[in-house]
Amino acid sequence: MQLKNDLLLRAARGEKTERTPVWLMRQAGRILPEYRAVRSSVSGFKELAETPELAAEVTIQPVDILDVDAAIIFSDILVVPEAMGLPYDMIEQRGPSFPKTIQSLADVEELRSVDAHLELEYVYEAIRITKKALNGRVPLLGFAGAPWTILAYMVEGHGSKTFSKARKMLYTEPQLAHLLLQKITETTIKYLKAQVVAGANLVQIFDSWAGILSPAQYREFSGPYINQICAAITEVPVTVFAKGAFFALPDFANYPCSVVGLDWNMDIATSRQAVGPDKSLQGNLDPCALYGSFDQIKAETHKMLQAFGPDRHIANLGHGVYPDTAPDKVRCFVESVKEYRHQPE
Repeated sequence: MQLKNDLLLRAARGEKTERTPVWLMRQAGRILPEYRAVRSSVSGFKELAETPELAAEVTIQPVDILDVDAAIIFSDILVVPEAMGLPYDMIEQRGPSFPKTIQSLADVEELRSVDAHLELEYVYEAIRITKKALNGRVPLLGFAGAPWTILAYMVEGHGSKTFSKARKMLYTEPQLAHLLLQKITETTIKYLKAQVVAGANLVQIFDSWAGILSPAQYREFSGPYINQICAAITEVPVTVFAKGAFFALPDFANYPCSVVGLDWNMDIATSRQAVGPDKSLQGNLDPCALYGSFDQIKAETHKMLQAFGPDRHIANLGHGVYPDTAPDKVRCFVESVKEYRHQPE
């Protein structure tokens, strides 16, 4: 199907665009009353994500309401460990919790990997329903967690400021960590390929806990596995978003990904230089900027766009939109991107 708005895909491929495309991480939900209405009709987050018709509905809401240039499928990075045999609960106000964690070689060997992605048919069905309903209006994005971030939850069992149990494994049982990372990687590749078959136009790899590793550990326990995934997904552009890992940007220059996401702590000019001329960048307005006045949001957005320049940029926040952000402030950000025209330096 021919896309009516392919700005994001063209920007990802490095082609000229009439303006900078824009979407937001975590746009499907949280801030929108329309999302909360759908969410309240079911038992909670997991039931919503596992019900394809409802997941499709909330995926499309930000396209209708915020007029963003892409939809991202409503799901969670932790569906992968669950498909591998490690179920999780999503606890209101606290986040994910794994009743059982990975602690030994026996635990890793018990995990499914060869056919684990087949457990995620509800995600593929949500993509197919969304794709049909969008009818070519905008691209549909798929995603998965980076192997290190997934390992962090599987070993720790919940969110953490330090992920000290997961990081301990890297020091005390590095071979076990590599074994688990490889299993996660193989499942993730199959999962993302199935998303593409279902209709995803671009996929993003979220390495949410990249920044808690040292550069040396990141290069051993995260980067190579992301590189494997990028190399395996050849059908659509791939975005790598490694929060906090500014030190890894020169490495990403050599990965076969199309787009590198920046968080708001990463300097735009330095990052552009680090990843080189052959990658597009995504980001990176501070999500807290959307608490400002409309004039402030517009000014900050325009300043960001000017710094990125007119080419090879997808406008976004430097992380997910915060849940107490007013929808009209988010709309102001989107409109500020769309109205902006680059000035010569």
